[in-house]
Amino acid sequence: TAKPGDKKPEQKKAAAPAAGAKKEAPAAAKAAAPAPKKAAAPAAKKPAAAPKKVAAPLTKKPAAKKTVASKAKSAKDAQKKKLIAAGKKPQSVLAKLSAKARAAAKAKKGVKPGAKPAKGTAKAKATALLNAKSVQKKIIKGAFGTRTRKVRTNVHFRRPNTLKLPRNPKYPRKSVPTRNRMDAYNIIKYPLTTEAAMKKIEDNNTLVFLTHLRANKNHVRAAVRKLYDIKVAKVNVLIRPDGQKKAYVRLARDYDALDIANKIGII
Repeated sequence: TAKPGDKKPEQKKAAAPAAGAKKEAPAAAKAAAPAPKKAAAPAAKKPAAAPKKVAAPLTKKPAAKKTVASKAKSAKDAQKKKLIAAGKKPQSVLAKLSAKARAAAKAKKGVKPGAKPAKGTAKAKATALLNAKSVQKKIIKGAFGTRTRKVRTNVHFRRPNTLKLPRNPKYPRKSVPTRNRMDAYNIIKYPLTTEAAMKKIEDNNTLVFLTHLRANKNHVRAAVRKLYDIKVAKVNVLIRPDGQKKAYVRLARDYDALDIANKIGII
């Protein structure tokens, strides 16, 4: 029922807002026009920031490599654990060991747990064991082979006779050894020439001497033999009342007391 005249004003009204929108669009374009100038400045700076965007993918690539390396490492660790569980040492550990340790490790690898030892080695082990046991017995029993406790029936303990070695000095304790005082010249002091002594020479073939107080018959015999080169048959000694020692020396039959007295010079 609408009239054709009524539609036109609606179109005008719709056109009016469109015209208003057109007016707003140039205004918005004007407002947006200065924005490209501000954006131009960052656009000029962008070429400097461009290398950062290029460098970013380069830095990310090693991250991918790291993941691969970490996976390989974990796999190696797992392998090492398996080897250790099996009782084997990994190559990296063997490389650090010395040559002797490596040889020992290889030797252990070579011997199997169920394998029998060689005949020679078993025999050698047996002989070594026997020797060790015999030595142990000797140590326990000692040189005389018994290890019985001695029954002691007395409270007194007497020291056993042990080895006593003679003295073996490394240097003399005295610089000059002491001279023997009892020599021939000290033993016989002088011959007696009294009448009784002269009678003894003539009748009994005997010489009379005064001697050292500590000289004995053997000393007198040896001294006379040395001094006068004569053989002695018998010696008698006495101590006189004045405290001196007198010796009666009887000569052998081969020697004459008168001749000896002449040589001495007492006649």
